Amino acid sequence: MGLALDPRFSNTTGVTSSDFDGVVVTYAQVAAHPSRHRVRTENRRTLVILDEIHHGGDAKTWGDAIQEAFSDATRRLALTGTPFRSDDSQIPFVTYEPDGTGALRSKADHSYGYSDALADGVVRPVVFLAYSGEASWRTNAGEEFTARLGEPLSAEHTARAWRTALDPHGDWIAAVLRAADTRLGQLRASGVPDAGGLVIAGDQKTARDYAELLEAISGTTPSVVLSDDPSSSSRIEEFASSDARWMVAVRMVSEGVDVPRLAVGVYATSASTPLYFAQAIGRFVRSRRPGETASVFLPSVPVLLRLASELEAQRDHVLGKPHREKEGFDDDLIAAANKQQDEPGDDDPAFISLHADAELDQVIFDGSSFGTATFAGSDEESDYLGLPGLLNADQVRDLLRTRQTEQVAARSAAADAPPAARPDATTGAQLTALRKELNSLVAMHHHRTGKPHGVVHNELRSKLGGPPTAMATADQLRERISALRQWR
Repeated sequence: MGLALDPRFSNTTGVTSSDFDGVVVTYAQVAAHPSRHRVRTENRRTLVILDEIHHGGDAKTWGDAIQEAFSDATRRLALTGTPFRSDDSQIPFVTYEPDGTGALRSKADHSYGYSDALADGVVRPVVFLAYSGEASWRTNAGEEFTARLGEPLSAEHTARAWRTALDPHGDWIAAVLRAADTRLGQLRASGVPDAGGLVIAGDQKTARDYAELLEAISGTTPSVVLSDDPSSSSRIEEFASSDARWMVAVRMVSEGVDVPRLAVGVYATSASTPLYFAQAIGRFVRSRRPGETASVFLPSVPVLLRLASELEAQRDHVLGKPHREKEGFDDDLIAAANKQQDEPGDDDPAFISLHADAELDQVIFDGSSFGTATFAGSDEESDYLGLPGLLNADQVRDLLRTRQTEQVAARSAAADAPPAARPDATTGAQLTALRKELNSLVAMHHHRTGKPHGVVHNELRSKLGGPPTAMATADQLRERISALRQWR
């Protein structure tokens, strides 16, 4: 636009060179001295551009300061990619109107949502691959539970099955990371040679464990980005400008994280507010050329399936919503999850993860579900992981319908065919049993010594060598079990 803006404007001096047409400030900067910014606004015809204005409700002082500083501006342009909040904090300069239910709903002067951008080719089509599977855990009372991700469960059981699936020492996350790396390889081989992947982890210890798994799977070392690491911004910039395959990050999904080549994501966290989910998925939708698609792998749990299905829905901010429910299981722990811990484990003393297997439950695109449940590693899963890298939205939809039709037809034919002799499939079952036994012994050792599960697993590997549990051979697992039985 030919405007010269001063990015280093300071409240202390309060002035800038006459060579500049304006200044760039933060909301916190305005809140620190709103009267100074009000005077600047009143003394000249001012256009104020408020980017990501929903953050104006993050603190009452911010909202009040923004109102005080810029109420008299000649023009205001308030922008946001997520025009809603999970609380009742009013967003400055936004109009709220009664919605007929006793609440107030925000009203935008103009909306340009994901569906509009998709139709214009501005954003990528996003395909969600939802993985379910059976998860088993033991309570501190010694009771063992098994539940299936995606089935109707109590909030407590859903949370524990979800946490068990995300356990870096289990089979579920290893299978999903392997599938995601396969999908990334397909994209890089079919038109998007620099496509990158991002794993969104819930805490720092788990992020490092996921990175180790990915290194064993992909043969390349992922970049690990932690929010309290002073070098995190430079790490992101370095990854963005490279052609490296994977980055693992803890909650680094804010609006400022811009890596346009990200095309594959793994949502490996139990954060589930609409705002957080929208910001996370926003990292993958930025289109660089026609036909690029994005694939996001996630646990098949109801709240995430609903958010994935409603990706194209226009959301408004509602004030005074009665009985506003808590939509996530750990969304109040965002700050805590980013903190460095003295002990490298965050085990929930109320339960112990035992085992979780993985299967592709469904594929979600454009609000519709495709496919039928199939085990990770199957030919049917490969059909979806092998979708071409360059497709427009209509081609994605048509190809998913074709895949589903072929899948259903093949299963119907197999059901009608006479039973054939089945090969002995004991290898998978044997590995599953050995991992479950090892995890049980690790849990017992944890109770005896107080050492976090991850520390025990790492000590075993330091002593005996070998890859993470999910990648270990049967002989390696037996060796660890034997060693652990002798530890005191």
